[in-house]
Amino acid sequence: MSSNSSETAEERRSAIRTIRRVIPYLWPAGHPAIKVRVVLAMIALVLAKVFTVTTPFFFRGAVDTLSGEDGTPEFMFVTGAIALVIAYGVMRLLGVGFNQLRDAIFAKVGQRALRRLALETFQHIHAMSLRYHITRKTGGLSRIIERGVKGVEFLLRFMLFSVGPLILELTMVGIIFYTIFDARYLAVVVVTIALYVWFTFRITEWRVQIRRAMNRQDTEANQKAIDSLLNYETVKYFNAEEREARRYDESMAGYEKLAIQTNYTLGLLNFGQSVIITTGLVAVMLLAARGVQDGTLTVGDFVMVNAYMIQITMPLNFLGTVYREIRQALVDMGEMFDLLGQPAEIVDKPDAKPLVVTGGEVRFEHVDFGYDPERIILEDFNLCVCAGQTVAVVGSSGAGKSTIGRLLFRFYDVNGGSLKIDGQDVRDVTQSSLRASIGVVPQDTVLFNDTIYYNIAYGRPDASRTEIIEAAKSAKIHDFIESLPDGYDTTVGERGLKLSGGEKQRVGIARTLLKNPPILLLDEATSALDSETEQGILEALEAMGRGRTVITIAHRLSTVVNSDRIIVLDKGHVIEEGTHDALLAKGGRYAAMWARQQADSEEKV
Repeated sequence: MSSNSSETAEERRSAIRTIRRVIPYLWPAGHPAIKVRVVLAMIALVLAKVFTVTTPFFFRGAVDTLSGEDGTPEFMFVTGAIALVIAYGVMRLLGVGFNQLRDAIFAKVGQRALRRLALETFQHIHAMSLRYHITRKTGGLSRIIERGVKGVEFLLRFMLFSVGPLILELTMVGIIFYTIFDARYLAVVVVTIALYVWFTFRITEWRVQIRRAMNRQDTEANQKAIDSLLNYETVKYFNAEEREARRYDESMAGYEKLAIQTNYTLGLLNFGQSVIITTGLVAVMLLAARGVQDGTLTVGDFVMVNAYMIQITMPLNFLGTVYREIRQALVDMGEMFDLLGQPAEIVDKPDAKPLVVTGGEVRFEHVDFGYDPERIILEDFNLCVCAGQTVAVVGSSGAGKSTIGRLLFRFYDVNGGSLKIDGQDVRDVTQSSLRASIGVVPQDTVLFNDTIYYNIAYGRPDASRTEIIEAAKSAKIHDFIESLPDGYDTTVGERGLKLSGGEKQRVGIARTLLKNPPILLLDEATSALDSETEQGILEALEAMGRGRTVITIAHRLSTVVNSDRIIVLDKGHVIEEGTHDALLAKGGRYAAMWARQQADSEEKV
């Protein structure tokens, strides 16, 4: 029991923190126009409730006039009744009108808050480190953002414009019952509402737990679906469609079971609410009926009591749904704010300055690095790539080749030692300027689900069409693009699946050629190309690399024979370095790798 109460207390604290996080978006500092809108919306809300609560008075007057109980002279009977009915209609219209005015005034406030929150979350996710994104599932992450933003929207709409107005209306009706009738009416209303709220919250708490479990199942199913679709080709390779369908259906089966439970509990909630409300309504009507019998109340009073009870029970009918959704919205928003609260692993120093590339020298000095403390990738690693030099890094899988590129881009910070460009430690410069100075062609080029033109222009969005076409020509892909029905406007599909591996790679090369950076990182840049195309692209990359610093990470040694220096890595250490000819003459690890690859090539021929 103590565990449940402590959990509830923690949830309450979390909900308060979440609401505090939302308030600045609704009452933003330095934006008086937004604050004016909030104030006007609140005024419209109060006026709407005043007109709504006043309406039954005109209804009572009309009934009393028509029944002759108010002593109205016969010649004024028709005129008075008509005036009261018209006034009743006007008050109803004013109530609705001010509600709509409130929504219209507040719309900009709410949508602006949603936009700012969504943008802030999007930017924060991009600011998170590669380590974070590797450990998180994309489907679950997108679901957290989606539900969080929807939660904010729901909270704004229902807490401000349903719960708040409901409390105001109940208070006003309670005052009217106490002052116009007597304390017995107020007591019945208070007891009815208290029982209704208690019952609704108890059942809804139960339903919230079920809903959370549903969310977990929904997230799990969504993750499996996205993961399976992103790995579409792998699923096909292993003939695993049925296996993936079973995994997805298992998650959906759990979701189905929980969804059925929510329907059952909803029926219990609705019926219990009806019992409480109907009992309270009948009790108040009995009191009013007795008052009419003994002459202390008029028929109009009896009708007004009924109108007020129906008026307050209608919004109460949605209280369970609103309460559950608000609870769930707070949970969803809490997850999103937890995400926003996670600090980025790689951040610019407060005094970070833009990187100034004068030559492009890259220097690793006594670098230690591991993705986790128990697995060291680079240990006391030293490497100097002089300005304008082409250095190739080769070695077996797991030697640390790709890690060099990740450190250069500052996806991770070194654990020890330093990495400098032209004498500037990459930790002391802005990430934006660092990455603007380095171009990369990765082993697996991933494209956006947009046109070929867009994907090439991504290297430099302000480039002219002529420059983009020149980059495509240098990457030996222009002719292929022109042969397509839509040319440069051809959509490549998600992750570029409509293109072959070689075609994707050439688009990636064109993108980097367009960026034209002073430092180039080629990470297995030609691994997906055939020998003939590879040779043409190597010539283009070699031409582009003249006068620039180039680091080539390669497995295929034939692509690095013309490098100024070749570094051979093994378990994070440099074990050999020199030119291609010098390393062959040495007869060490590089020579053995070369001989093995040459033998493999001859066997294939």
